[in-house]
Amino acid sequence: MALIDDLKLKYKMITIIEKLIVINVVVFVLFYLLNTFAFLFKIPNNSLQDWFVFPKELSEFIVKPWTIITYAFLHSDIWHIASNMILMYFSGRYFVQYLTGKRVLTVYFLGAIFGALLYMLSYNLFPAFSEIGASSLLGASASVMAILIAIATYIPNMTIRLMFLGSIKFWWIAAFFVILDIIQIPVSNAGGHIAHLGGALFGYVYASQLKKGNDIGGWFEKIMDATVSMFTSRKKSPLKTVHKATKTKTASNKRTNLYKEKEKNPNQAQIDAILDKISKSGYESLTKQEKDFLFKAGKE
Repeated sequence: MALIDDLKLKYKMITIIEKLIVINVVVFVLFYLLNTFAFLFKIPNNSLQDWFVFPKELSEFIVKPWTIITYAFLHSDIWHIASNMILMYFSGRYFVQYLTGKRVLTVYFLGAIFGALLYMLSYNLFPAFSEIGASSLLGASASVMAILIAIATYIPNMTIRLMFLGSIKFWWIAAFFVILDIIQIPVSNAGGHIAHLGGALFGYVYASQLKKGNDIGGWFEKIMDATVSMFTSRKKSPLKTVHKATKTKTASNKRTNLYKEKEKNPNQAQIDAILDKISKSGYESLTKQEKDFLFKAGKE
């Protein structure tokens, strides 16, 4: 029990990106253990996984609507999950710093949804896929591309130092992965690359609108909040404690709370000004005070 409690505590303390990585890894390991069990007892290996991967046929999707989300937590092999998680950790660190952790979930899930829809549309529209039989989609790549492209769109001129390559701009990295997906469509895994582009398209539109002051994912965040509140049990104490404060203390508390509120919410105009400066001149153009201010704001 002590070990479990310790793991729960550590899980609560890590960032939302790290939590997504943990969930993906746990699901990956769990399905591989189930595959081993299925092998030992001669059970068809894919019978369980088929209920969670996203199908190309609309009629099959209607029967299994949850697959538009669950497929984004499944991976085919160790390289598949490793490459996705490394890229998500790299881009997710910047995303959380500039766009907050809550929006990561919005982009992750909506990126997966848009990637799946573009995959289904393409496989039922383009003649190149007309003779393909059963096909399904799995992997977090569409979600990861949505996160990468979103933050690259938000801070395109920020320079990143990469081993062996030196300093390059964020949008160069994003453009490389988009072009890589486009040229690989005729080569192999066409459906996967199309889904990646669907996630990338959503990430670009999301960040572009956010820079204009339009949060197109706000409705999804409200749905997530409502869903969480449904499953969150609020235990109420049977005893009611009444506290009566003097007028002086109440006024003092209000002033203190007001001060704390200001501390928690940095000047948004200053944040926007710093982000504009990064977009035009790169992260290295910031002063130490501006970097400290932005780092503090990103953690709140």
